[in-house]
Amino acid sequence: MSLPPSSDTVRFRDLLRGALGTLPDSFTVNRGLLNLVWLKPDQKHSIGRVLEKLAVSQPQQPALRFEDRVWTYAEFNAWANRIASLLRRQGVRAGDGVAILMENRPEVLACVAATVKLGAVAGMLNHQQRGEALAHSLKLTRAGVVICGEECVDALASAGYAPDEVPGMRWIWDGEGSAPSGWQRLADGVSGGAASNPPETARVRLRDPCFYIFTSGTTGLPKASVMTHYRWLRGMAGLGQMTLRLRRDDVLYCCLPLYHNNALTVSWGAVLGTGSTLALGRKFSASRFWDEIRRSGATSFCYIGELCRYLLNRPADARDRDHRVRVIVGNGLRPEIWDAFQQRFGIARISEFYGASESNLAFANGFDVSRTAGFCPLPFAVVAFDVDAETPVRGADGFLRKVSRGESGLLICEVTDKAPFDGYTDEQASQAKLLRDVFKAGDCWFNTGDLVRDQGFRHIQFVDRIGDTFRWKGENVATTEVEAACNRFDGIEQAVVYGVQVPDADGRAGMAALSFSQTPDAATLRRLAQHLCAELPAYAVPLFLRLRAEQETTSTFKFRKGSLKQEGFDPARVDDPLYVLRDRDLGYEPLTAALHAQIRDGAVRF
Repeated sequence: MSLPPSSDTVRFRDLLRGALGTLPDSFTVNRGLLNLVWLKPDQKHSIGRVLEKLAVSQPQQPALRFEDRVWTYAEFNAWANRIASLLRRQGVRAGDGVAILMENRPEVLACVAATVKLGAVAGMLNHQQRGEALAHSLKLTRAGVVICGEECVDALASAGYAPDEVPGMRWIWDGEGSAPSGWQRLADGVSGGAASNPPETARVRLRDPCFYIFTSGTTGLPKASVMTHYRWLRGMAGLGQMTLRLRRDDVLYCCLPLYHNNALTVSWGAVLGTGSTLALGRKFSASRFWDEIRRSGATSFCYIGELCRYLLNRPADARDRDHRVRVIVGNGLRPEIWDAFQQRFGIARISEFYGASESNLAFANGFDVSRTAGFCPLPFAVVAFDVDAETPVRGADGFLRKVSRGESGLLICEVTDKAPFDGYTDEQASQAKLLRDVFKAGDCWFNTGDLVRDQGFRHIQFVDRIGDTFRWKGENVATTEVEAACNRFDGIEQAVVYGVQVPDADGRAGMAALSFSQTPDAATLRRLAQHLCAELPAYAVPLFLRLRAEQETTSTFKFRKGSLKQEGFDPARVDDPLYVLRDRDLGYEPLTAALHAQIRDGAVRF
């Protein structure tokens, strides 16, 4: 059974209007189109070559801004070259892993550029990880060299990595003062080094890997997806040049972590694709965001959907439109806040896209259509999906079935020479993401793990992650759509919806962890029940509430649901206030231990 159809479909006149809107930027769009046609995996070309060409063609153009510092393209390229010289002396060769562990600052980008210039692979470690998770990530990079900022040395030690703990590893440290014992100070290592382009760069091919990007899932240990120069440069062409369409004098602000693809691939790629400027933020702050936008002179920024929601939840300000931003790029901007965000902050264009670190293709909103993750010209399909079994539905002939326009299903992408699947460092994990014999014997498709809505004209709208969608009363419930209904209720700042098991009941009942701006009283919770019953089908209304001061998120603003699902609605396991909806006329009532026992014993049924 599919999720309910939506009226958010794409019409021909939307595409025509969007195509006409690209005419002022036709030069940049055509460059992107030519790059998509021209790029071939076996070509000798790379990120390093793009940077070197810009350093020659526009040496004095600002390449990078960070707080009060500015580096031109010539300065940044020379800096990366000196670091590359240091890495070469440390034994780094093409194909080797170099682990990079720092918080957002210019040194990260310079070390990344240096690594990929040598044909090596930058392992982009999450500086918020500790212990087992960080140790696991480090192992996946197969790195012989670790570059660590002084702010992350303790994190590294928690993973059991230090000069006296791991013999044979080379250790490079960046910070103020002298390096700790066993470490080489980065600034000392590059001092006086060669600023000329390393010869290795000319030998790098597009099919070669450039980054390991780690998944930031809400449960389990991370996986390292492989990013190649080919896929990165295709992203630069498709997302940067054809969709975002920056100009040389533009400044793109990014405060997302550089170990995330939205920063390292989308933001940096869009900038290098047009020779514009990247303004790097140390970290996201909702209260300081627009001040930093104004200080950097940004005309664009990169977002994650929840970042936009945090900004929209801030009190309205007279300076909400006091900025130069005309276009933004990112993913996860929910349809229910799209128009409100665009209108309040006066954003002319929203270049939403869909993609994943390991995905073999991406969707981009190149036609400037509202409430869509965009368009993709490469082969993909949206197929019928069984939510209970968490598997696509095969017909009597053994093949999958595509859903109709307006319906939702599993997004799958065909694996071809033009859209290869680079996979993970773990071959078993890579094979698990592939579907075979999909529409004909012998074909191979990448399973995105996402439910999307087919909007027509090769456009999609994100619906939910597999595993987040659950089944109740014989119907499929998309958590994102229930979250959207919750967020439309005044006073709710964050809503996390998930399914929980109820004794002697099939499927999972809906539960919502909510954060209010002010502690709600009984009357407010009664109005909330009325609101949700009016907004949602009966089967989708959450039966349980959990009130939390703040929701836990990953470093990329994804809500952590694993522990919430495990704790469920048991007052003995949950310290937060719990509520249950037994009577829709009375609304949500406190869930006491005695009432929980009645539910557990079957005396209360839903």
